[in-house]
Amino acid sequence: MDFEKRKAATLASIRSSVTDKSPKGYLDEPIIPLLETINHHPSYFTTSSCSGRVSILSQPKPKLNDSTKKKARGGSWLYITHDPADPDLVISLLFPSKSNQIDPPVDQPSELVFRFEPLIIAVECKDLGSAQFLVAVAISAGFRESGITSCGDGKRVIIAIRCSIRMEVPLGDTQKLMVSPEYVKFLVDIANEKMDANKKRTDGFGVALTSNGFKNPVANDVDEDDNYENLAGDHDLSINNGDLHPGFHQDLILLSKLSIVGETVEKLYLWGHSACTIDKPDRKEVIVFGGFGGFGRHARRNQSLLLDPSSGSLKLIAVNESPSARLGHTASMVGDFMFVIGGRADPLNILNDVWRLDISKGEWSSQRCIGSDFSPRHRHAAASVGSKVYIFGGLYNDKIVSSLHILDTKDLQWKEIEQEGQWPCARHSHAMVAYESQLFMFGGYNGENVLNDLYSFDVQSCYWKLEVISGKWPHGRFSHSMFVYKHIIGIIGGCPVSQNCQELTLLDLKHRMWRSVRLEFMNKELFVRTTASVLGDDLIVIGGGAACYAFGTKFSEPVKINLVQSVTMSENHVPQPEDVSIESNRNNADLKTETSLSQPWVIQLERKYAKFGKDILKKFGWLDLERKVYSNEKGLCICFPVTEKFSELFHEKQRLGEDKEGSEDDNLIKGLSLKDISSSAALNLLKEHGAKKLINVSFEAKKVAKSPVQRMREDITSVLKQKGLPEELLDELPQKWERLGDIVVLPATSFKDPAWRSISDEVWCAVSRSLSANRLARQGRVEANGTRDSTLEILVGDNGWVDHRENGILYSFDATKCMFSWGNLSEKLRMGNMACENEVVVDLFAGIGYFVLPFLVRAKARIVYACEWNPHAIEALRRNLEANSVSDRCIILEGDNRITAPKGVADRVNLGLIPSSEGSWVTAIQALRPEGGVLHVHGNVKDSDESSWGEHVTKTLSDIARAEGHRWEVIVEHIEKVKWYAPRIRHLVADVRCR
Repeated sequence: MDFEKRKAATLASIRSSVTDKSPKGYLDEPIIPLLETINHHPSYFTTSSCSGRVSILSQPKPKLNDSTKKKARGGSWLYITHDPADPDLVISLLFPSKSNQIDPPVDQPSELVFRFEPLIIAVECKDLGSAQFLVAVAISAGFRESGITSCGDGKRVIIAIRCSIRMEVPLGDTQKLMVSPEYVKFLVDIANEKMDANKKRTDGFGVALTSNGFKNPVANDVDEDDNYENLAGDHDLSINNGDLHPGFHQDLILLSKLSIVGETVEKLYLWGHSACTIDKPDRKEVIVFGGFGGFGRHARRNQSLLLDPSSGSLKLIAVNESPSARLGHTASMVGDFMFVIGGRADPLNILNDVWRLDISKGEWSSQRCIGSDFSPRHRHAAASVGSKVYIFGGLYNDKIVSSLHILDTKDLQWKEIEQEGQWPCARHSHAMVAYESQLFMFGGYNGENVLNDLYSFDVQSCYWKLEVISGKWPHGRFSHSMFVYKHIIGIIGGCPVSQNCQELTLLDLKHRMWRSVRLEFMNKELFVRTTASVLGDDLIVIGGGAACYAFGTKFSEPVKINLVQSVTMSENHVPQPEDVSIESNRNNADLKTETSLSQPWVIQLERKYAKFGKDILKKFGWLDLERKVYSNEKGLCICFPVTEKFSELFHEKQRLGEDKEGSEDDNLIKGLSLKDISSSAALNLLKEHGAKKLINVSFEAKKVAKSPVQRMREDITSVLKQKGLPEELLDELPQKWERLGDIVVLPATSFKDPAWRSISDEVWCAVSRSLSANRLARQGRVEANGTRDSTLEILVGDNGWVDHRENGILYSFDATKCMFSWGNLSEKLRMGNMACENEVVVDLFAGIGYFVLPFLVRAKARIVYACEWNPHAIEALRRNLEANSVSDRCIILEGDNRITAPKGVADRVNLGLIPSSEGSWVTAIQALRPEGGVLHVHGNVKDSDESSWGEHVTKTLSDIARAEGHRWEVIVEHIEKVKWYAPRIRHLVADVRCR
């Protein structure tokens, strides 16, 4: 049978309803899109696969003097999952109560082995060349154990895609375990970390495939592939909880920590505060008021703070009078005035007052308002249009509000809008913003459900509209933040934290499309009840956090996010339009973030009903995930920690809703589906099966996973104590770092004290271990010479060569000899999106191919002349052209571009040198065709000189063109703000048209 027939037969069997030969009988759901991507290519089809699994294998013990003991001994799975493992379930399986324990036959003892096995896929290839290519792609994505397993005359060409992050630990045998429950929990945590790493590599492999010409049938052929639905079943293959769809490349957006000077940064450790922006040519600041937290003892605050994000300056506004301390209020800017409305002064004092801050004078004044009654409230939402402030919803004691009030700040008159049309339900902890003449409101909590609906309100017609938007709909959330940037509405953070912590959701109002990008955190920021303010092209995120019964109070550092980069990345991987659901997510309960539980309640169930009870508690969000499950009554009962909401609902002697006939038959539980069960029926079922509500007398918090910074500090502290060195050296430990391939790069300011040299071996070993680094390096300054060499120092590892994939392009370079800028990511992406088909491009400062490769790989330029004089960069450039299969369309010109650059040939010239490329402006003009073309001129410019720099570029290039004999019109069509290079110094790119 030839290749095509074998492929057709295999795909037919995959897509049939008949189970396959694996023990499970069907494909692993997490990798169905990846398998489809491979199978869609004419040169490949998959023959077997596993997405990765955590398991406990029970296998026969080897017999003494058995020479075949190294061979497979068979066995069966005691436990297996292709998702992160549940430690409580694993422990209950290994350490059952005596009443449920089944003793194995004495003559058939079995070994128990705990395993993690990463992804493995067997692929048949059409020929040897196809096999070599796919192996290379797999290795570049991190599957370094991949290789050809079968080939030769008459043999099928088979490859295996795999890596080595597996683990296997003996637990003992079925008669006697050699481990404790605590050690099993430790093993499960390690396996789950490996599962997460396995998933990231799998996602990266999908991206690598699409970047190398593989088509994703989910993204491209859903309407044409009638069999895809049969293969995927009812499973959601869209991006979920930050997962990457194989068809789309989703880079991480790194948050930049704000370095605060002046007042202490702890004054910004707040939640439930408010923030407004002052966005004027001579003044770009954020005003922060109120909130819970602050410096010293945490409490409600009434301080007025002024933050300049560009310099990090934080000032306390000195005022004679101010609003009372509060949180959960709103603040809205109207002209030069900030209006603060409502909030909560203490649990019994909910406010409805209105205060105004004159930002030019720094003076507060209380406002006496007239008109409609405006009841006290907190956790409401506000937005301003013109002179009017719009207030919707909120919470007053136990009452959740659904009213919309308008405050006209000209005459200080309240007006309540009459409810009609598609009126939103009552809610609190939602968010609302204004865009032109419309308000947009998303999410919140209605007392029962976490909401994910989006409403718009037209301020002219005074009508609400329930919006239906294409793209992947955001998760339901509350206590989140919204912002407006150009034609984009953004949503960040909120509860439930696990679903919303790593995603920045963007609503493109021009195309009416949801998009999203992933955020890479520095220190597990918790964006709950935070503020998000837009200044220029930056999103300033201040505060946020929660009070947890188990772990105390958590606050987040102030950070900023580059919105140009975020929006560009989101637009670069647009998901296909999909059916939109606006129904609220009913599976998430209210997560308390302001106060801890008044009593740590638990529900006690007999062990035989424990799994059933836990499923109910998890379904309705009643299980408190911050506390541990434990056994009681000598192991006969299991106690589940429950939320305050559940403790209010559950009364053992009271039945809810319709009385259903109970049954003692355990078989009813096994056949019962929880899919459509109501909350009242669930409560009744728990009562019928003996659930008791108890105070958690043996309270124990779940162990918190330590951050890399914490692990590093602990390890280095131990080394310093052993060597008798002062702990003051800990001040030089890095708080952030970069990754280049598998090299972790520490900042140049870390470990600078000469005392570190005496213990360097121990220190670098400890740092590598805490950061999970194969190789470790320390950054140096870029040499101030013509070739801008890197001075990066390798601390652990043999050499500095790294592979770095960015925007679907592979960059290889020696990090000790060549510089690499992370901040130019958005500009490389922008150049890759230029329409360069059939164009000749000249890059005067090619380096390792920073812009050369985007022009060739993504923009499809016909030919690129790459000028470079650093021999190390040229070596890397040659490698990169070959690796990305574009070497036939690039001409490398070694030496000074003022001598080597071609003349009269270019449609486009890139001048990617900072701080200034002006030394080659004449060369750039000479390189353009006689008809003219486009120049991309880079430069570092003071923020106050941006407009004058554009004028300088226009005039100087016009003069050069005239001197070269060209009668061109020279116009700066656009100035791109790439990044902040230093305080008040921007890296700019001017797009100059010469014609």
